[in-house]
Amino acid sequence: MIEPISRGLYRLASLPPIENPDLVAAVTRFPNAVLCLISALDWHGITTQIPHRVHLAVERDARPPSLNYPPVAGYRFSGRAFSAGIEQVDVDGIVLNVYSPEKTLADCFKFRNRIGMDVVLEALELYRTRKTFLPGKLMEYARICRVANVMAPYVEAKI
Repeated sequence: MIEPISRGLYRLASLPPIENPDLVAAVTRFPNAVLCLISALDWHGITTQIPHRVHLAVERDARPPSLNYPPVAGYRFSGRAFSAGIEQVDVDGIVLNVYSPEKTLADCFKFRNRIGMDVVLEALELYRTRKTFLPGKLMEYARICRVANVMAPYVEAKI
């Protein structure tokens, strides 16, 4: 009748298979968190990287998310860096908060030392070719994330 998705999370077995079970498990545990960095790049289809963890952003004062399964990487963002660029999408009947592609790229530049500059540049190139390239919007989020000076030469080179 019911099947486990993760510890303490179950669903009816008669429902169709879950498209993204790791995202569903993480989102139900942390409903105020936002999908970010490599997980958001993967969601938008602008990376070839396979996220080994679900990357979630929370407000600066919130407790960072932590789970054994699925593995979760938590990041604390403050003020507008947390609240700007959030899109809500439906994943198997559950509302998922995910940053827009432009905000995700700005965050990737901010955390470039953690995720690698090669991942960031690949994402920027895939964004330019697969999505509508909006340099103004990219730079708006770059200013919010305080990486405008770092990001500007790369964005200008792609124009």
